[in-house]
Amino acid sequence: MWGLIVLIFILLFVILPSFLKIVQEYERLVVFRLGRCIGERGPGLVILIPFVDRPVRVDLRELYLEIPEQTCITKDNAPISIDFLIYWKVVDPVKSVVQVGNFAGASQGIATTTLRAIIGDILLDDILAKREQINLLLRQKLDEVTERWGVKITSVEIREIIPPREIQEAMNKQMSAERNRRALVTEAEGKKVAAITVAEGEKQSAILRAEGEQKAQILRADGYAKALEEIFSAAKNVDSNTMLIQYFEALKTLGSTNATKFVIPVELTSLISTIGSKVKDSMK
Repeated sequence: MWGLIVLIFILLFVILPSFLKIVQEYERLVVFRLGRCIGERGPGLVILIPFVDRPVRVDLRELYLEIPEQTCITKDNAPISIDFLIYWKVVDPVKSVVQVGNFAGASQGIATTTLRAIIGDILLDDILAKREQINLLLRQKLDEVTERWGVKITSVEIREIIPPREIQEAMNKQMSAERNRRALVTEAEGKKVAAITVAEGEKQSAILRAEGEQKAQILRADGYAKALEEIFSAAKNVDSNTMLIQYFEALKTLGSTNATKFVIPVELTSLISTIGSKVKDSMK
């Protein structure tokens, strides 16, 4: 009895997994029956014939392949080291199993030869400046080859480009010179802007000063005009006697000085003669 139970357990754990397979959503089983491919199976539960069917699992997810550093010669005979990544996914599980034995090794070999062929037709300066174009060209070239394997190259990404040490030193010097040039240009532009700002400020200040002086002159002229108007209006009301008294006061002031010469206005003599005639008339 116990022997039968043990036999059943052995059948369940040994034979059952050989003809019942659970396939994930991102997988497919390529089934070979007596050596002949009968197609793909899955996802879900797949029933196989024990000892007759041989399944091969194929992952349909996007994977990547790392290509180690490769030394290539550019069109201008400069050695350069490049490493990159290849992103790929299986689009035909049957071809990926039947048409190629080791996809990773085959892809790496094609990738290195294709890379050298592409880099050999490009100048060093273009390689450093046109990385995206090189990625696209590599992807197209690799995809043409891997298409017959049922594999799609989705992307190629160059990770690092290492030029020779001499070229790196020359590039560093060039970058340093470019930074110095930009600094000088920035400084010159700053000085130019500052000079323009100062000139504009001085111009505005001169305009404001001129406007202020003009207003001050206008105010002074208005003051003088008003003063003259008041003097003329007051002079209209002054008679000859008042003017004579003012002249006498002026003569008195002149007489108190040490001057030996005096200048008598003509108006004073005529005014005195007029007053004298008026006095004579009053005495008659």
